[in-house]
Amino acid sequence: MEIVVKGRNCEVPDRFRAHVADKLAKLAKFEQHRPLRVDVEMAKERNPRLADLADRVELTAHARGPVIRAEAAAGDPYAALDLAYAKLEARLRKMADRRRVHHGQHRTPSLGEVSADGLDVARATPERDNSSGTGFTDAMTAVADDGDGGPMVVREKVHEAEPMTLDQALYEMELVGHDFYLFVDRETARPSVVYRRRAYDYGVIRLDV
Repeated sequence: MEIVVKGRNCEVPDRFRAHVADKLAKLAKFEQHRPLRVDVEMAKERNPRLADLADRVELTAHARGPVIRAEAAAGDPYAALDLAYAKLEARLRKMADRRRVHHGQHRTPSLGEVSADGLDVARATPERDNSSGTGFTDAMTAVADDGDGGPMVVREKVHEAEPMTLDQALYEMELVGHDFYLFVDRETARPSVVYRRRAYDYGVIRLDV
């Protein structure tokens, strides 16, 4: 398993790199489902009011299947790593359990079935056709003021995506730990966003292009 450790606006001590390697070595217990590569990003919060959350660690695991992501913040990087690792381990276990279900060992309700009663679906029709035929998954753009009062795009992520079912989109949203997930619906071929509303309720927004 390849481990890539980097710092965002901070230096990563050699001692912490070694601790990360020892910690992530425990993922070998997942055998068939262990990641092929884990990207580890360490960041430092400079705001003194957030001293208890000054250190943030983000783990992104690339396995045979969806990307699994976990992040956490704490008063020191070692505590943040422990928290992030616990989330990553839980999501890897969920992925392994789901694959066992698909192999017919037992049957549990899908996320789509569980949330069917509380699923809120909205459809948005844009004023002009912005479709480009490109699928985006987990795309995120940060916007800042350009100095003239208008927005300026300062960050953009583009990911290749295969059309998927609503259930798969809900499942992959849980694996990356986000409150929303952008995908192309396999049944309708529409760009769609599934998002968390409250408790275990979800919503879906679909674009009619």
